[in-house]
Amino acid sequence: MTTADRVLTRPRLIATGGLTTVRRNPLLVVLVAMVLVFQLTTGSFLDPANLGGIATDAATLAIVAVPLALLVISGYLDLSVGSTLALGGLVAGWLAGQHHQSPAVALLGALAAGAVVGAVNGVLCCYFGLSAFIVTLGMLTAVRGLAQQLFPLPLSGFGSGFAWIGGARIAGIAAPVVIAALVLAAGALFLAFTPAGRHVFAIGVNREAAHLSGIQIRRTPFALFVVTGVAAALAGAVKASVLDSVVAGTSGSGFELAVLTAVLVGGVALTGGSGSIFGVLLGVLFLGGLQNGLTLLNVPTFWQQMAQGVALVAGAALAYFAPRTGR
Repeated sequence: MTTADRVLTRPRLIATGGLTTVRRNPLLVVLVAMVLVFQLTTGSFLDPANLGGIATDAATLAIVAVPLALLVISGYLDLSVGSTLALGGLVAGWLAGQHHQSPAVALLGALAAGAVVGAVNGVLCCYFGLSAFIVTLGMLTAVRGLAQQLFPLPLSGFGSGFAWIGGARIAGIAAPVVIAALVLAAGALFLAFTPAGRHVFAIGVNREAAHLSGIQIRRTPFALFVVTGVAAALAGAVKASVLDSVVAGTSGSGFELAVLTAVLVGGVALTGGSGSIFGVLLGVLFLGGLQNGLTLLNVPTFWQQMAQGVALVAGAALAYFAPRTGR
């Protein structure tokens, strides 16, 4: 191929690649249109300060959405992440505020609590074969009740050291956003470059065929349940650090619906076997931008909840009709 041929071919390849990306991720078009509408109607949506606020608010969503997406791709589901988030925040805040432990110890305590919840979910779903929907729905209530029993009073005043987790800036970027970016990168690398990442898709497509191919159809999803629990607890600790308070009865309430919406809107099929971390990122940005834009327009809360519900249904439809990715 001559130099002239390369010059003529490269733009066509870039255009083709761009169209393929849009075709596989139709949410990209919706996201751009939404940003334009909110910018034209509010005049401040694209302000750097507002965009930074969206990124910080959406960080906890992204931290949990990545492992939950992997779990859904493998054919499972975790509806207990909202209560696990609350428990993680409470354990971290309790250790930092009432026992004056270092931020690292408080964080490890929260992660351990999340790992226990995830392990219970994983054992019941992967090794005993119980329905993930029923098990994690039950855990959603059970963990919330446990949190209220252990921490009946609101916790606050966690100290300046613990506040660093949610309030620090790393190279000018808010720490929660940096954590979320690392989680997104880890998820993308896991899916793209590891055998276990390919196994996740295989298990989600056909569990029996994956088993006959020698894939560990129980161990891999079990590990994903544990990681999802750990991620939810990490998000809880970050949220507790940002707010400097946590309440057992209300913290993380409805979070499971928000994160599931971000995952499904991002193109992950609820039936398993399809999805991408790029799509999850788009879903998180879409949901974070939608909530922020509606708030800027002073839209009442119940309309915002209705919009989130519509987005969930639209996301399921997009995942059904859009070309399958990730296989």
